Amino acid sequence: MLYRENGQFKTSYRADAQIFSVTQDRLFIGALLVFAFGIAPFIVSEYAFRAILIPFLILALAALGLNILVGYCGQISLGTGAFMAVGAYAAYNFQARIEGMPLIVSLLLGGVCSTVVGVMFGIPSLRIKGLYLAVATLAAQFFVDWAFLRIKWFTLDSASGAASVAGLKVFGIPIETPAAKYLFCLSFLTVFALLAKNLVRGAIGREWMAMRDMDVAASVIGIRPVYAKLTAFAVSSFIVGVAGALWAFVYLGSWEPAAFSIERSFQLLFMVIIGGLGSIMGSFFGAGFIVVLPIFLDQALPGLGHALGITLDTAFVSHAVSMVYGALIVFFLIVEPHGLARLWSTAREKLRLWPFPH
Repeated sequence: MLYRENGQFKTSYRADAQIFSVTQDRLFIGALLVFAFGIAPFIVSEYAFRAILIPFLILALAALGLNILVGYCGQISLGTGAFMAVGAYAAYNFQARIEGMPLIVSLLLGGVCSTVVGVMFGIPSLRIKGLYLAVATLAAQFFVDWAFLRIKWFTLDSASGAASVAGLKVFGIPIETPAAKYLFCLSFLTVFALLAKNLVRGAIGREWMAMRDMDVAASVIGIRPVYAKLTAFAVSSFIVGVAGALWAFVYLGSWEPAAFSIERSFQLLFMVIIGGLGSIMGSFFGAGFIVVLPIFLDQALPGLGHALGITLDTAFVSHAVSMVYGALIVFFLIVEPHGLARLWSTAREKLRLWPFPH
């Protein structure tokens, strides 16, 4: 009975076009942001920051960028890990080679470099699509892995291809504690989520979705495929590059090319598919599912075995987590192929009608 729109009249186009049209949604998001920024840093444990919240925020940002390309524009990509690596190593070079370079500027410039590489590998999308485009983006993954492992200039002549950063500061404030890193990543995610939501609601977002639904019909009505596809690759690669730089600088601190392997690309693609294609909220749901579920299962299975009087060794628990994890992914895709975001949307619609049967 609380989630109703009775009495919420819209008297202007601006009010009708706002992101959260229902007052309860605005209050919920406002309360969530207040809790995330003002309360969580003081009550959440260090383990939760390091193991759950920080990787969730960064991977949600990367999934957000990939969702723009795959979910909104319909261009399949298997090279997301490569674009994350470009952002990470580019930001590392800007930070290490230019004295006094601000951290935020380095991260954004890493995203710009990732944009250039993403557009270069997005050019084949003008001629090919579907699985053929997936193979073309997969080539980016292999090429970038080879480049950062063999070309020593990118890693400041490191023999192993490893890179590391320390002493991160923003406006003179050190970003060293888990709470500070959490707030730093949360700020990036909030800004980019707002920008992405406004982009997909605008003219460029409608062009992306038209290309996704039927590219021939979109070109007939005047949408330029070159512009639509390459802008999708550019925006997606920029966000993914910034996420890669955050993953390297904030979460890892020291990394090598294996941190952005093809497994990372598949992980992000699973996030988008499970969370919901073409949904900003789906990027958050998918990241939460991929990050939180294995940790939960790793903690729950030994307790379940103890309750049943069975001693489970570490190797069995590790394999069982992978098996249950994969089975749940298949289950959710069968129950709702459109992702967890669709389940959330359906629940909201039912709340708006409850308790009436129609």
